[in-house]
Amino acid sequence: MGEIVGKPTPGRLVWNHSTHLPGLIPVLEKLLELADEIQTITPARLSTARSNAPKLRLKISVPIRGGYKLIARKGRSAQEVFVITELAPQSLNEAIAQAIAARS
Repeated sequence: MGEIVGKPTPGRLVWNHSTHLPGLIPVLEKLLELADEIQTITPARLSTARSNAPKLRLKISVPIRGGYKLIARKGRSAQEVFVITELAPQSLNEAIAQAIAARS
């Protein structure tokens, strides 16, 4: 009813956890701004990784129904991030790179 014709509705960032990797939320918000094709981003389970990632990294792990599971890494922590989108993997990787670069 109040929707503007021709303008896509923005995607949403789901806040279902109280803890996230440092710097992850601003990158995910920027990713939503850059890619109109993203419907939902959901940060999920945090875990400890063996190796150290000095800077925040975000990469596609596996395809899921309707999108992709990403893995975010910073320090010795890792976090799953689920993205519901129609973007191709290459387009999503480009948007991720832009979002990380914009936050650096």
